[in-house]
Amino acid sequence: MTSPGGAPATRTGTTVGGATRSRFRPELQGLRALAVLLVVVYHVWVGRVSGGVDVFFLITGFLITGGLYRAAARGGVDVLATWRRQFSRLLPAITVVLTAGVVAGFWLLPENRWMPTVRETVASLLFLQNWELAHNSVDYAARDNAASIVQHFWSLSIQGQFYLLAPLVVAGVAIATRRDGADLHRRLTGTLLGVGGASFAYSVYLTLVNQPLAYFHSATRIWEFALGGLLALWISRIEDRPELTPGTRAVLGWGGVAALVSCGILLQVDRAFPGWAALWPTLAAAMVLVAGRSGHRFGVDRLLSGRVLRTIGDISFPLYLWHWPILTLALVRTGQERLDLEQGAAVIAASFVLAWLTHRFVEQRVAALDVRRALRTGGMLALTVLVAAGSWYGLAAARASTPVLAGSPSHPGAGALSPQFDLASLDPADAELTPSLVQAPDDWSYRGTSWDCGPSEHRAELEVCTVPAPDPETSERTVAVVGDSHAQQYAASLAVIAEQRNWSMVGMFRGACPMSVRSETVADDQGCTDWNAAVHDQLVEMHPDAVLTLASRDVRPGLHEQTPEGFVQAWQRLDAAGIPVVAVRDNPRFDFNVVDCVATQGRGAPDCEVDRHTLYQPYPPWSAVPGVPPNVVFADVADGICDPAVCRSEVGNVLVYMDDNHLTATYAETLAPTLATAFDHLGW
Repeated sequence: MTSPGGAPATRTGTTVGGATRSRFRPELQGLRALAVLLVVVYHVWVGRVSGGVDVFFLITGFLITGGLYRAAARGGVDVLATWRRQFSRLLPAITVVLTAGVVAGFWLLPENRWMPTVRETVASLLFLQNWELAHNSVDYAARDNAASIVQHFWSLSIQGQFYLLAPLVVAGVAIATRRDGADLHRRLTGTLLGVGGASFAYSVYLTLVNQPLAYFHSATRIWEFALGGLLALWISRIEDRPELTPGTRAVLGWGGVAALVSCGILLQVDRAFPGWAALWPTLAAAMVLVAGRSGHRFGVDRLLSGRVLRTIGDISFPLYLWHWPILTLALVRTGQERLDLEQGAAVIAASFVLAWLTHRFVEQRVAALDVRRALRTGGMLALTVLVAAGSWYGLAAARASTPVLAGSPSHPGAGALSPQFDLASLDPADAELTPSLVQAPDDWSYRGTSWDCGPSEHRAELEVCTVPAPDPETSERTVAVVGDSHAQQYAASLAVIAEQRNWSMVGMFRGACPMSVRSETVADDQGCTDWNAAVHDQLVEMHPDAVLTLASRDVRPGLHEQTPEGFVQAWQRLDAAGIPVVAVRDNPRFDFNVVDCVATQGRGAPDCEVDRHTLYQPYPPWSAVPGVPPNVVFADVADGICDPAVCRSEVGNVLVYMDDNHLTATYAETLAPTLATAFDHLGW
């Protein structure tokens, strides 16, 4: 049997005084079932993170570390044999689900999701999905893309990395212990405390400064496995203490279950995890394991050891694998953000059926094979995934078009909204949409621009990126683009101007952190505030000829656009330093993925456009804000994105958006004339 991390099921033990004491823990299987049920229910109906995955991490650390410790105490850890056993359990079910995902994705996903899904499928197979998502978390634009059908493989990737690392660590500790004549239990305990403590400290730190990256980072999760390992080493000694009476165990067990169930309700898990908040579900699970078999008639172990939860525990791994792609495909096909009760129940029912079939006809049959044959079977299935994904990638590449240059006669983009443009000369039927739907998710600001990036001396988290002028020896201007992803997208516009006028560019970007004197998008985000302070110091030191940043934010239905006071104060500080500012009006944010809409509804569909008067006020917000310093020139791009009545999905045969709120690089390039006019007003 396997868990959602592939760990052997429920038999654990501890070596004490040279003897191995092993016991069967049926309540652990029930805990595993409870964790996967929380994950599934929260994903399907609540749309939040439950903390159940953290329970999987602790259970995996508990089972794997305990088994490795006992092997080391008996004489040594066979690292290769351990790897073969673990991955022979994991690969068959994983590859079956990934193969099914490739087939279903080809038929059911819109074209704009093809390339990201192919990349994430391969990353999932290689147990690198968490790093793929971590990379996307740094690229804030990518974070706004819709979740892929394999996004949930991030946790399995971290567990797979643990399976590779744990045998090496325990084997190394065992070798050092034998050489030094030390106590294995004490030495391994110290190792887990040291590694786990460092991981926890890093988890708390990174969660504060960059929570999206921290969520997927392997180093921020090691401590959860280490905590499970420490529990495996000490649980027998804890259980022998006379204070743990049946009544105490009953209270401890029910308290752990109550804490686990309430975790996702009481905590903003998706914003606070991992960090300190991850202690909640992991310690709750530890309470249940310490309570163990309480011997009390009202103990929670009677529930967890019952037939229903133990059966769900048996299929917990394939249930975890199947529920997410089924849910994601259901949301894509219905066009909904959330399923109702009946739809969600249908998704869960289908997940249970496929999980049982996978357990019965894949996991159990592979488990009956010897390890080498099981591993070969998994390898063949993995090869099938790679062939299927490669074929899908080839088809997607064949359907991709090459984005045209800004201002092409057949693809004028924003130029088509100019009063001087002859709309009669433009026939959409004669031109393909560019970028193509396949390419849209990758048509981001950095496309075609080679940035040289490195850390700032003022703050390690501040990355300073540069693009030299076409002819650096004769270049006279340097423009810095600063802010969040909505400022970053205009780097594509600036790149066109810089190429024409022989300027060099500097970029400093942080997701959800526009240039201000405070955090504007996330309350009390000290990391953003500190980052902005470092940006100011960097700008004062390098003293660029101008700074390109946002003039407003939050353009969404309901007329929420504003120019925050923090923006104005940041401009005032640059004015005091003698640095001009070109402030660009923000683009609209929709409540649907524009590319998904075009893919499903077709080009020019009314459902893919929004009335302009619901997004933009007649006058820009900065016109009513006091204190705007004289160093600021504004670039109002509203008329270059929307016509007087409607904000469309495509303009001039160019796709405007790459998701629900970011411009494609191709379209941003066609806005270059509007920004060039603003720079002209600086008197250059």
